[in-house]
Parts: sequence; C-alpha cells; structure tokens
Amino acid sequence: MTETKPTGERADLLAAFASARYFLRHTTQGLTDEQANQRTTASELTLAGLIKHVTGAEVSWTNFIEHGAYRMYWEEKPDGAWSDTFTPGPGETLAALLDRYTEVAARTDHLIATLPSLDLAHPLPEEPWFEKGSWTARRVLTNLIAETAQHAGHADIIRESLDGQKSMG
Repeated sequence: MTETKPTGERADLLAAFASARYFLRHTTQGLTDEQANQRTTASELTLAGLIKHVTGAEVSWTNFIEHGAYRMYWEEKPDGAWSDTFTPGPGETLAALLDRYTEVAARTDHLIATLPSLDLAHPLPEEPWFEKGSWTARRVLTNLIAETAQHAGHADIIRESLDGQKSMG
C-alpha cells in the first residue's frame, strides 16, 4: 500500500520543519567533534549541544502529541536538569548526534503525515513554565518549528564566531 504525500497544512508543516532543520544541520558541516563542542560566544551553547537539545525537544513533544503529558520528558536526560539537555555526554560524537537527529526527524515527519487530526489535544504538564490549558498537535508542531529555527539562528552565530563561516547569510 502506498502512502499519499501530505498536502495543505501538513505539507506546509513538513516544509517549514525541513527548512529549519536544514539550516541547523548545515551549521555543523565539516566540523570536528572538538569544534562542535567549542563555546565561541558568551553563551554556554555549542553546536553539538544545540543538536542534542533540539533532538530531545522533538522527542519530548512528539511523545506529548502521541501520549499526553505523562510521557513528556527528555529522553536523553529524564532525571537530569533541563540545562543538561544542551550538553553532549561522554562519547557522544557530532556524527552520532546528527544520526539521532535524523532518526527523530523522520519519526516526527511520519507523525505529521499520519496523525488522524492536528486538532488532537492534551493538557499541558502542571509546571510553572507552562500555561494552564491544552495544546493541540498543531500548536506543538508550530512551537517545535519555531524553536528549531531559533536555535538554527543561535547555531549560525556560534559557527560564525568559530571560523567565520556563515550558514544563513
């Protein structure tokens, strides 16, 4: 059985995600692990850390879409601090982080294409940083696209500070 190619809103979501992901991944092109883990600005952010963080955010939020708040956690650091999601662990190479990001992106894209309704909603976790109420799958996905694009901009600044390379300019 052949899957039909998404159209309309779903195609727009997939295209926006693809663009944001492309720019984020592109900032790491040709880097060594050492360079990808180097702090180049006043921020503690690194390119490898951004890839890890965005991957974890996608896992967390797609778990939320599929299962609700009780499954919304950072897969890589379920018991760790939020700031730990920006820090690759020992032995986590840039290549491995990018491979994991590719796997997670494929899962998210499949979810976008096959979810019965983008209106599916779950209550947000009861945490001080979340508003009260529910988010639809559509709201979660637009939030993830915005976060990915924002972090692609951060990554561009980090890369330019590292070696002058501009991935977005």
